[in-house]
Amino acid sequence: MKTILTVVAVCAAGAVLMVYAEAKWKVHDEARPKPPVVTPGATSAQPPSDALVLFNGNGLGAWTSDKPWKIEEGAMTPAGAGDILTTAVFGSIQLHVEWATPKEVKGSGQGRGNSGVFLMDHYEVQVLDSFKNETYADGQAASIYGQRPPAVNACRPPGEWQTYEVIFHRPVYNDATKKLVKPATITLIHNGVLVHDHYEIKGTTFHGSEAEYEYHSAKEPLKLQDHGNPIRYRNIWVRELPE
Repeated sequence: MKTILTVVAVCAAGAVLMVYAEAKWKVHDEARPKPPVVTPGATSAQPPSDALVLFNGNGLGAWTSDKPWKIEEGAMTPAGAGDILTTAVFGSIQLHVEWATPKEVKGSGQGRGNSGVFLMDHYEVQVLDSFKNETYADGQAASIYGQRPPAVNACRPPGEWQTYEVIFHRPVYNDATKKLVKPATITLIHNGVLVHDHYEIKGTTFHGSEAEYEYHSAKEPLKLQDHGNPIRYRNIWVRELPE
């Protein structure tokens, strides 16, 4: 009983602190701190002033891979070089990335324009030519691979540039026990269409088996997958989000 009362008292104290924090400022209080100024990009594709630009067509200094990806006409492509990861590491982020599958269609299903954007090197947003291309629902473009299909298929035709706008909040672990405290969440807009709305990610992406969480650091690199197809990426930038 003492333990229960203690927990109740702690929760009540926490609630009082939360109410106090919310009530600290009066309505329209002129003394309330103003948000920092961020200059937006001239277009939705251009990064705002507080973004970290990872690729703008002028080099791969922000990336590392076993073999360098090629840069062609302002876009980066794997050309059989293997996966590529950012040298910087991130937790919760806003991510903008543009990608295009080959204009010349070869193959079908998962063999057609396949790649992936891995958040924290663990959680895959699938990249695929899903324009009139049948495959399993949780493996088509904009799916959280192996976990959840997008709400709709918003793919453009092969060869056309497509955009992912991602809001990702990292998972939280207890560092002492290495147990999950809070799952990761993702909101994804594909070509201007909302396809995932604050979805709770089930865990690390695996092919052909259920996802599950594996303890990792609070910040990990972003990874682009080389799946053997000549996918192209451009205009990649991130904004780190407060926890």
